[in-house]
Amino acid sequence: MDILELFKKILSFRSITPDDGGAFEFIEEYLSGFEVIKLDIEGVKNRFFYKKFGDGEHLCFAGHIDVVPPGDGWSSDPFAPTLKDGFIYARGAQDMKSGLSAFLKSVHDAKNFNGTLSVLLTSDEEGDARYGTVKMLEHLKDINFLPDFAIVAEPTCEERFGDTIKIGRRGSINGIIEKMGVQGHAAYPNKAKNPIHIVSKVLPHMAGALLDEGDENFEPSQFVVTDIRAGMEVTNVTPASLKMMFNVRNSTKTTAEDVKNFVDRYFSGMDYTLALNQSAKPFVTERNSKVVKVISEAIFNIVDIRAKLSTAGGTSDARFFGEFGVDTVEFGVKNDTIHAINERVGVDEVIELERVFSKVIKEF
Repeated sequence: MDILELFKKILSFRSITPDDGGAFEFIEEYLSGFEVIKLDIEGVKNRFFYKKFGDGEHLCFAGHIDVVPPGDGWSSDPFAPTLKDGFIYARGAQDMKSGLSAFLKSVHDAKNFNGTLSVLLTSDEEGDARYGTVKMLEHLKDINFLPDFAIVAEPTCEERFGDTIKIGRRGSINGIIEKMGVQGHAAYPNKAKNPIHIVSKVLPHMAGALLDEGDENFEPSQFVVTDIRAGMEVTNVTPASLKMMFNVRNSTKTTAEDVKNFVDRYFSGMDYTLALNQSAKPFVTERNSKVVKVISEAIFNIVDIRAKLSTAGGTSDARFFGEFGVDTVEFGVKNDTIHAINERVGVDEVIELERVFSKVIKEF
């Protein structure tokens, strides 16, 4: 089975979060030469395949089998991969069954490796991710089997295949501020405490404010106001309270405590509440890490491109590897149709990605 045959087979499984659609049974048979650890929690399936070739370092390839619902309006069946004009159309073509198929083929074909090769798969990356990759990593830590390095095959490239490697991700801190006031008649503002007027005095200092200066890996962390609401949608009543929602995509230089202190600085003395939730923590892999160097050289060898090192974008399961101290990079095909109707990927990209991963295994 060549890479394109494998890719089409993986695409054909209707694996909408958290269902694997039967894919894991096929993959277990495909990687029959590997040991497997199964961890199923709350309807989420996780699989860890591994083979110890020698006593050297442990390299793990990771990804997710699950996809978002296809939606309506496709030109073809989203779970019947369709080849047209050099592209393969299907749900998950970019995100991320191309990457998953490429590393499955590469580890399947590996004959020699000075250490341990493994594959970590989950069926819950597109969902809440509470019982997916993080749970398997917790288990691997408990049995002293965490990998030394990881490659997550999410789609990372921007303009052409090979142009971007993700060496980290920003975290995400969500917050809700509720400012209390005293409701009243608009004709008698002195008898009320209008929270809109009060918050309007501090909002210019907060909205869009940079919370750190950034560094070579991260843009500055920014306080982004995402929603403000108050009142009853009438013109003659001032509101009793105001709710403001915000998000901070934070670098390693800004913590949730820093965000709390920032809000307190401007709301000090006011009657208000603050709820903070950190849905993802930031991480970065050093540019001189072995995994960064090896995959950079493999990309250059295969497609003659010097990939830029980036931390842009949203969150992925790579953040969990970062939390466990595993040097992690993300590399995959172009990201321009993920989650979209008629999601597609270039045939050449899939072939080249498998060659890059095989080169990484050979040179590691």
